[in-house]
Amino acid sequence: MQASDVGQLLHATLLLMLKLSGPPLGVGMAVGLVVSLLQAVTQVHEPTVAFVPKVVAIGVTLTLVGGLMMTQLDDFAHLIFDSIVAAGG
Repeated sequence: MQASDVGQLLHATLLLMLKLSGPPLGVGMAVGLVVSLLQAVTQVHEPTVAFVPKVVAIGVTLTLVGGLMMTQLDDFAHLIFDSIVAAGG
């Protein structure tokens, strides 16, 4: 395994991390923004009002895209293990 192979694996790892963390983080940020706007308009500043909708939205997001995320992670694990075998380990 050469340095360019390691660089490609590192690039693939970081790209996968962004793909897997993007949907839950994006939904959490969007729900947080909406809840913050509602709190500012209604002047209700309760921490649980901000926390519970985000947890529910992230849970729903993970339920909906969890299969796709698991497929991508499984494919990446196969790529890593194939690279280890190809390197002679």
